[in-house]
Amino acid sequence: MDARNPFSDSAAPSVVASVGSSAAYAAQGSIDELPIRDSTYSRAPVKRRFKSYLLTGDYERPWVNDKRLKRIRINNYIIWGFLAAGVAVSGYINYHATTQVPKHSYCLILDDDFSTLNTNVWNREVQVGGFGTGEFEWTTTDDRNVFVDQEGLHIVPTLTTDTTPITAAEITNGYTLNLTQAGGDGSCTGTTNEACSVRSNSTLGTVINPVRSARLNTNGSKSITYGRVEVVAKLPAGDWLWPAICEHFTPSWSSSEKRQLTKFTTGMMPTNDVYGAWPASGEIDLSESRGNEISYANGGRDVMSSSIHWGPTSGLDAFWLSTRGKALRRTDFTKGFHTFGLEWSEDYMFTWVDNPLQQVMYWAFPKNTNMFQRGQFTGRTANNSLVTDPWSHTGRPNSPFDQSFYLILNVAVGGTNGWFEDGIGNKPWTDAGHGAADFYASMDQWYPTWANGSSRGMTVKSVKMWQQGACP
Repeated sequence: MDARNPFSDSAAPSVVASVGSSAAYAAQGSIDELPIRDSTYSRAPVKRRFKSYLLTGDYERPWVNDKRLKRIRINNYIIWGFLAAGVAVSGYINYHATTQVPKHSYCLILDDDFSTLNTNVWNREVQVGGFGTGEFEWTTTDDRNVFVDQEGLHIVPTLTTDTTPITAAEITNGYTLNLTQAGGDGSCTGTTNEACSVRSNSTLGTVINPVRSARLNTNGSKSITYGRVEVVAKLPAGDWLWPAICEHFTPSWSSSEKRQLTKFTTGMMPTNDVYGAWPASGEIDLSESRGNEISYANGGRDVMSSSIHWGPTSGLDAFWLSTRGKALRRTDFTKGFHTFGLEWSEDYMFTWVDNPLQQVMYWAFPKNTNMFQRGQFTGRTANNSLVTDPWSHTGRPNSPFDQSFYLILNVAVGGTNGWFEDGIGNKPWTDAGHGAADFYASMDQWYPTWANGSSRGMTVKSVKMWQQGACP
């Protein structure tokens, strides 16, 4: 046999020998199915057999009998035992606490979604006297100030010159507004000349109320002694607007006493002045707010507050002990509807926003004290005389908050009682000056801040009231 030349073509690997002929392709069906015989073209990974590293047979385990590890194990058992005991004890404490929470029954006495304004329930007040706080609005029954639509009840302030024939010049001088029965149109619901009439005089600094608004109450129709209240409302936007929801009583005051009473927006007042003139018979403010921007130093429309008022005289009101507030984050109370609630019993009272868990003000009535002591009135004087306790004779620690209260909805404008503090937020009047006149003179400053349409007012979607106790 001839020796093969390693450098000749004959020495090259034969494709036919490696892959096969075309006839072989046909016989195999396709090239994908052909076995590859030459490792030059394919190299399959080598699979190694699994080998366990688990020790087999007998071997030493010194840690099993190590006393230190046993002690660690025992310590762990102790810790786990204490954790389990702590969970059990905390569970019992929470369970016991829930069983101590008073579970009252309630009777729904008012459920109004304001598909219409029910005048059998809601009284509309007509006054110009400032309701004891020097407010600047004239409350009316005008459909432009109080009306209902698909959103609910609207209480909207308007300029007097926009909704009456009274001119801007007459606002400041030479015009008499008479709402009395004697010589006037008889629309006034107040009982004094101050509440029912006013004459503008530029020399004296008195003006016709420059803004008209509305104020509604349930006096004589719906009231509760202990129970719950829920008001779903959207508050107004605009400088110096003062929306409120409060509980009140029906008073039988003298003119001076009545003038001192009403300083609220949404709240409750007692049906009868059982313990005397305001604040001796009490007041419950569910919600008070301001329409000013959130930059307002004392809290603008992102802040609401709740309080109760009580005291032996008008000059001794202990509201400051109970007042609490709540501020919203990244929004305010004019952007949407919120639920303002009150729960009131013989033992406690609290207000909340949107959920009873979000409490604003909480006030308990402990059995070992009374509201005269809670108000720190002992030893106080009025007119150089020691004030007397108007409540302790009842023997109840919650007097005067032990009587029937009715509900008030209101949007006020301005005032001279300090709700809008002098020198804060470019306030255009002073409490000791010509409040309404100076306010009106600065209309170009505050009126542009008022929202358009009904957004400048308070919109109430619904009101619910429950009397504590089973329905008759």
